[in-house]
Amino acid sequence: MAKAVTDASFEADVLKSDKPVLVDFWAEWCGPCKIIGPSLDELSEELADKVTIAKLNIEENPDTPGSLGIRGIPTLFVYKDGQKIAQQVGIQDINTKSKLKAWIESVV
Repeated sequence: MAKAVTDASFEADVLKSDKPVLVDFWAEWCGPCKIIGPSLDELSEELADKVTIAKLNIEENPDTPGSLGIRGIPTLFVYKDGQKIAQQVGIQDINTKSKLKAWIESVV
């Protein structure tokens, strides 16, 4: 299961993490978010030794996505050593679990 991250925990859970972190910025009403959500949960276990997969609900935690300039969801950012190293907006290129896994593995 993906780790829940909040505005308050973002710095500690993401920016100061010892390993790469993929953050899924999502909302309950977002259809494409619901499509990739189950795959992210499965991959959070399959890739646990390589990357932490986290989810940040933008409605409950508006400060972080606002400060990062997120305009559309789902948006996936990958952080390593406190720096954003990759991003994916929308699901057109990652609409299956295998494509999502390949993208994650290519950037971490």
